[in-house]
This record gives sequence, C-alpha cells and structure tokens, in this order.
Amino acid sequence: MAKKYFGTDGIRGKVGEGLMTPDQVLKLGWAVGKALANHGHKLVVIGKDTRISGYMFESALEAGLSAAGVDVRLLGPMPTPGIAYLTRTMHASAGVVISASHNPYYDNGLKFFSSEGSKLPDDLEYLIEEMFEAPMTIVESYELGKARRIDDAQGRYVEACKATIPLSTNFKGMNIVLDCAHGATYNIAPKVLTELGAHIVVEGAEPDGININAYRGSTHPEHLQHVVRHQGADLGIAFDGDGDRVLMVDSEGEIIDGDEILYIIAKARLHAGNDIKGVVGTLMSNMGLELAIREMGLEFERAKVGDRYVLELLKEKDWKLGGESSGHIICLDRTTTGDGIVSALQVLAYLAETGKTLQEAKAGMKKMPMHIINVPLNGCSAPLESDQVKVAVQKAKQQLNGRGRVLLRPSGTEPLIRVMVEGEEEGMVLSLTQSIADAVAAA
Repeated sequence: MAKKYFGTDGIRGKVGEGLMTPDQVLKLGWAVGKALANHGHKLVVIGKDTRISGYMFESALEAGLSAAGVDVRLLGPMPTPGIAYLTRTMHASAGVVISASHNPYYDNGLKFFSSEGSKLPDDLEYLIEEMFEAPMTIVESYELGKARRIDDAQGRYVEACKATIPLSTNFKGMNIVLDCAHGATYNIAPKVLTELGAHIVVEGAEPDGININAYRGSTHPEHLQHVVRHQGADLGIAFDGDGDRVLMVDSEGEIIDGDEILYIIAKARLHAGNDIKGVVGTLMSNMGLELAIREMGLEFERAKVGDRYVLELLKEKDWKLGGESSGHIICLDRTTTGDGIVSALQVLAYLAETGKTLQEAKAGMKKMPMHIINVPLNGCSAPLESDQVKVAVQKAKQQLNGRGRVLLRPSGTEPLIRVMVEGEEEGMVLSLTQSIADAVAAA
C-alpha cells in the first residue's frame, strides 16, 4: 500500500506549502510521538541543517512531541548521518532531521531514523500517517515531554567520524580544499580534517540561512574545481547541504563522482584485507563501475535509484558497501547510513596508506560514455509498451553487443520518460539515445 505522506526519503516540500507549515509540522511531531508512545518509547533527538526555516520547524516539532508526552534532545545544526549516529548512541527512540538535503533554502523536509540509526520501518511510517489524521490530544501536564539542548553533539560526531579510519592514520602533507555548501558540515568537516593533520582551505562555510547549496557544494562542483586548480591543492571535497553526499575533485580539477568514490573504497577494503563479497550500485551507476568491480573478483548488483533501495539490497545480500553516482555512499562496516564525511575519510585514508594520488587511485576504473534524454509524455499512457519503442531498444542492444546498457524509466517527479544509453563509443551512445527518444516521443 502506497504511503500518503512519506516519500522514499521522508517528507519534503516548499516552506509554507503542504506539510511544510508550522501547524502541520507540529501535528507531525505529535503523530510521531504518539506512534512511538504506542511502542513504549519516549525520547526523540532533533537535528537540522542550516536553512533559515529550520528554527521554525524545530520549535514546531518540539511542541508536537512534548504534547504527545515525548522527551526531546535538540542537537542543532548537524549532518544527517551525525543525527543518525547520535540517535543510536543516545539510545533514543527515533531521530528527526529537518533538512531538504541538496534543495534550495526555500524548501525543507523531515527525515526520520529508527533507534538503530537507520530508516524507519514501514509499519511505523504507516502508524505515523494514521496518527497524523487522528484528532490531536494533549497528555496531562505532568506527562508533557521535556526538551534539552545537547551542547557537545558536534564534538561527539567529530570523534565518531575519526574513529572510522585506523588510529595511526595521518593526513599530514595533504593540501585539501573543502566545500561545505554553507550547510550542515560547515563546522564539523574542517575540524575532522584539521585534527587528522591535513592542511585545508575551506569554502562554503559561512551559512546565513539562505545560501545553503547556492553555487556551492556537491551540486555545484565547478567552484571547487576552480579553487583546487587555483590553489594547486592535492584534491577537493564537496558535500551537499545535509552532509550525506560527497563528490571529490582531483588535482587537475576533474570531478570524482560517487561511482568512482565507491570503486576506490572497494579497492581500499581489498587492500586492507577486509572480507568484501560485493558492491551495490543503482540503475544509474556507470557500467564502468560494474566492470571494474567484477574485475576485482567481486559481485555487483543494481538497486532502484534511491539510497533507501541501496540499503535494502545491502541488507538482503549481507554486503557492506554500496552507493549512488550522486555521491551518496553507504559503508555499513563503518556507519548505518550514507555519510559524506565518513566516505571521504575512507578515500583519504587509502591515499595516505598507499601514497597514491586521487588520479592514481581511480585509474583502474574507466567510465563509459553515458547519455540521457528526458522525453515529455505526449498523452500516451504506456509509451514503453509501444512496438516501435521495443524495436528501437532491441536494435540498440544488438549494436551495443553486451558492452553497454539501455535504460528507460518514468520520472518519479515529472511527466517524463528518462532514456539512458551507455557504451564504449560516445558517438554510438549519442545516436542510439536519440533514436530511442524519438521512438518514445512518437509513441
């Protein structure tokens, strides 16, 4: 049964519209509190990114949870994975993140973590939706939840990040540019890297409530590319607004995306002698990653697009490493959710251990040319079932001859069909993508 309010990554929207209003968020806080109370749990931690509406929604959530009789611990600005970590280590019943991730400041959202620091189970999300539509009642005054701010939350998470790499690791001699997207990592990532010995230049670390993700961070890596080249740095690291994604830039200013980061971490695990059986990517992961992973003697599986599905497949396969091209990397042997800082540290530790440059570390993976065309739906209810589309896809697959992929999928947010082709020859990829897109448009 489809959920009414929860998406694949919580609830998100424009501030002042839909569920993103103070009264609705207060009611959601109450619904979460009632759902948890029904399970005998009564402590929730709340963290947020740096967008201006976070103050308003933090207060609304706090009020709603208190009205349901649930105690609250306020963490302040924290990366999403840091909130997941503290939810678990503080033995909280759940964690709530006030963030719209890589979206602009005028959007916001709510993400939820279970007591284990992972996504909420479906049955609890259904219960929260059920409570949200029930009349709101307030517990007796003596039962109201109490709120307290956790002053050392950032320090706890800094130490947790450092603990994901060997104690002997030192980044002395590394010149690194950090781009924190004016987001939740602005005060934490610089501390982590500095304490590990790196020399850093920090960009995007002056949040004002409305500049989060604005021309900075992993969604706008061009600024980082320029600064790395200008500074003559060894590499650059860019996070998104809530710190669960990371991209890197090598000394030449070339972007190292999530596929390449995933490849380097897999190689690092093998180098360290870790027991690693396979890696999970998504339908959009470059085929070059799949081939490189298999050449290392590991298995490779693809999940649907979305970190929730990557995590589900990792647990199903009992594997520890997976991620998306966007830079959402999950290292289950280190943490419970996608973590930009932790993922970057795994790469840096491998470079420090081997003496390799970022260019040398990624050299074993050759990305295949990939092209995507978004085709608007023209009234046809099922263009992918069209005979002419099927013929165009079959011809493309024959030409690729097993050394490429064809993927057609409906957009989850727009009336579009996304046509993707990848292969070894860029000219062929462009031609095949266009021919399939023309067939979809004519269907």
